[in-house]
Amino acid sequence: MVTLAILAILSAIAMPSFRTLFERWRVLQATESLKSSLMLARSEAIKRGGKVVIQKIANNTDGCTTATNKTDWDCGWIICNDSNNSGTCTQTDPVLQIVNAPRDVQITRSGGAGTIKLNRWGLVDGAFLSFSIVPLNKSTANSAAKGLCMSSGGRIRLIPSEEIPCTS
Repeated sequence: MVTLAILAILSAIAMPSFRTLFERWRVLQATESLKSSLMLARSEAIKRGGKVVIQKIANNTDGCTTATNKTDWDCGWIICNDSNNSGTCTQTDPVLQIVNAPRDVQITRSGGAGTIKLNRWGLVDGAFLSFSIVPLNKSTANSAAKGLCMSSGGRIRLIPSEEIPCTS
């Protein structure tokens, strides 16, 4: 009994230090998921001659309630073949991938909308992409935060919290 009590006390003391570890892991998981989705979308756009869209999953989907505006990608994203060339994923468009973002992570697209359209060269038309990925209700100054940038030429890179937002 005494051993269990000591173990419980030590666990209670150590538990707060694990929070940072879990936050870093969730941010890294979301960052890698987004990076691999961008790579998949680029390769599919090249293969299909364009017509590939990445679209954020709407708020209140599968219990996710944190994506309250068009720049919040917290609920995840869908990659589709935009067969009707509408610039969005519709019910009739073939879905290539669905990614549910990890819970307790905020994914924000800087200066962007809820969709990303890729051209036949696998590039985003007109600009570079910038995402910040942070633990829920934390700022980009948090040590676990990451930034993901995709240049207009297609290069994808990860940046530390000190360099968020991407400038090129």
